[in-house]
Amino acid sequence: MEHFEHPCGRSRILVGPAAGALARVLPAECRTVVVTDAGVVRAHPELTAPYATILVGRGERCKTFAAVERVCRELLAADADRATFVLGVGGGIVTDIAGFAASVYMRGVRFGFVSTTLLGQVDAAVGGKNGVNVDGYKNIMGLFRQPEFVVCDPTLTGTLPDREFRAGLAEALKAGIVGDAALFARIERASYGALRGDAELLSRVVEGAVGVKCSIVEADECEAGVRRKLNLGHTLAHAIEKCSDRMNHGEAVAVGLALVARASVRLGLLCEAECRRIERVLRGLGFELDPPVPVERLLREVVHDKKREGGVLHAVLPEAVGSCTVRPMSVAEFAALFA
Repeated sequence: MEHFEHPCGRSRILVGPAAGALARVLPAECRTVVVTDAGVVRAHPELTAPYATILVGRGERCKTFAAVERVCRELLAADADRATFVLGVGGGIVTDIAGFAASVYMRGVRFGFVSTTLLGQVDAAVGGKNGVNVDGYKNIMGLFRQPEFVVCDPTLTGTLPDREFRAGLAEALKAGIVGDAALFARIERASYGALRGDAELLSRVVEGAVGVKCSIVEADECEAGVRRKLNLGHTLAHAIEKCSDRMNHGEAVAVGLALVARASVRLGLLCEAECRRIERVLRGLGFELDPPVPVERLLREVVHDKKREGGVLHAVLPEAVGSCTVRPMSVAEFAALFA
């Protein structure tokens, strides 16, 4: 498989075999320390065994500032200096913690990622956001700093449980709704089994999602404008994750996408047929679209959304598959869309 490469801010995003990509981008002059988790070490020892390794926990509850501090302490114990390169190998939790720690250790050392999950490859590892959770609220503490590279090898996702793999498809579908109707249609035409079993098809999906995200990040790295579109479905998805342990991030995003599509119909921005199309594809991929808790409870959490500015939410609403808009509105106006 050849490598597809896309610039993303100051990053290089490579889609293709991890070993070949690392040989091209990992700086030979630096000592490399890997940040990963025990599951990745078991599943992909070839990516971690050659290097000193720092392990972090698994699950959103482990994505905390305490975890970042512990990684920094272990870097210090390993005599890591400002010439050390930090390589995060794993899913979104690993890359968030590794990127945050590398960004603050000794005021910042070089770092890059090998993303081993589909959700990480199509979204979490790409774009330069590194954040951790505070009291259950998603990514409240963090910063923008681009990795030097992100390697996305779709074959690494073969070890993922179905539920985790499916979570990544929700983010890929979101990218299609935001800015690539052809990507959405590619997923729409494929069965879940084909997406899971056809490496070439999956590579095209990853490339499409990476292309959408990178083009937006190139225009707005620090989310002052157009990058807000990438939050489609996420205001409610983060509230779902805060209020319930029943759904993972991708499952919550699927519910959020369905809810905002329906709200967009109410506003006259999205036609009913396109809304039904979005819901049909999500259900076809195996997602449940009913929120696990009452919407009223979710809306009480929206006031804590980190993207709120002075009482104003930047609501992201689909206008058609492949196009969405950002509409400033008060929390009360946003809540009224779901009453």
